[in-house]
Amino acid sequence: MSLNVANIRKDFPILSRKVNGKPLVYFDNAATSQTPQQVIDCIVDYYSGYNANIHRGVHTLSQEATDKYEEARLKIQAHFNAKKSHEIIFTSGTTHGINLVANGFSSLLKKGDEIIVSALEHHSNIVPWQMLCERTGATLKVIPMNQDGELVMSEFDKLLSQNTKLVFVNHISNALGTINPIEAIIEKAHQVDAAVLIDGAQACPHIKPDVQALDVDFYVASAHKMCGPTGVGILYGKEKWLNLLPPYQGGGEMIAEVTFEKTTYADLPHKFEAGTPNICGGIAFGAAIDYMNAIGFDAIANYEHELLEYATEKLLAIDGLKIYGTSKHKTSVVSFNLEGIHPYDVGTILDKLGIAVRTGHHCAQPIMDFYKIPGTVRASFAFYNTKEEIDALVEGVKKAQMMLS
Repeated sequence: MSLNVANIRKDFPILSRKVNGKPLVYFDNAATSQTPQQVIDCIVDYYSGYNANIHRGVHTLSQEATDKYEEARLKIQAHFNAKKSHEIIFTSGTTHGINLVANGFSSLLKKGDEIIVSALEHHSNIVPWQMLCERTGATLKVIPMNQDGELVMSEFDKLLSQNTKLVFVNHISNALGTINPIEAIIEKAHQVDAAVLIDGAQACPHIKPDVQALDVDFYVASAHKMCGPTGVGILYGKEKWLNLLPPYQGGGEMIAEVTFEKTTYADLPHKFEAGTPNICGGIAFGAAIDYMNAIGFDAIANYEHELLEYATEKLLAIDGLKIYGTSKHKTSVVSFNLEGIHPYDVGTILDKLGIAVRTGHHCAQPIMDFYKIPGTVRASFAFYNTKEEIDALVEGVKKAQMMLS
């Protein structure tokens, strides 16, 4: 199945605007994807038609909102192939989900236990585990990377031991686009009875994860990477782990009974969903998943791979341009620098031309330290981008090089 990109682009109102007098070329999809009209309409429909708090009201609006919110949970369960709907916990995003799990393991770890992360992690999958180690006395170990931006799996094998309790890696690197071999990582970690959390924030816009087939213990994702709104995401957790972990926050909704002497907690998923949630965001997340599934993830992956190959070839034809992250297994991200020019300066010139890219360390400073660079220019592509836009990027990079050299 091929994509009708021209028709798809009509679904995204923002793609028709101009920036600095130029047609917008949006290549910052790894940070936040754009939102189709179908999802925008869903958000408007909620606030104009049935805005109410959920789960606690007997009135019609509350019941309608509750039904829509729980329907969205079922859509997400089906999309990720979770065994049970209560294994899907709504969060404010990937970072929230990671911190929820890290907080829960504070009561389960002790001095001498070991946690493994990878050298390719976003800061949100490094800092919470450092904080966890400080609280518990556990030790943090790191799977190293190579010059291609791939994990050195032979070193991972050496790090694993009976002291390994947790392994945390991203499915896809946000800075380099590398697709990590998470199936092997999960299998090897389970051989020493370690739990595994996969940061799926960068994978979910491109891949349809099957959490049962992966046999992963935790998987986290954000809606705003998947054509949905900001401020909402999910944590998938196996039922046994979610029952074992204590609540992350206390408040309304997550309780079964409260007295001043003792509180008992609600069953899953409400145990981890204290307070009024982002109701509209959850419902809109479901709408975004419907939208992407209607297009088809196989078609999305194939088309984005075409964009990646085209952009890689065109950019490498520029003298003095170096791409970081050259794994054979990667998604539609090109992270690059021009020799002798700071990435921030390149990004500034591109913005003047209406081209939106990300510059800096991409919340992955250890990767930049590995390459001994201050950061990169990152162009990240989505299924609504075109080869003509990539041509505009290439010409913009050439112009920046001419102006800044």
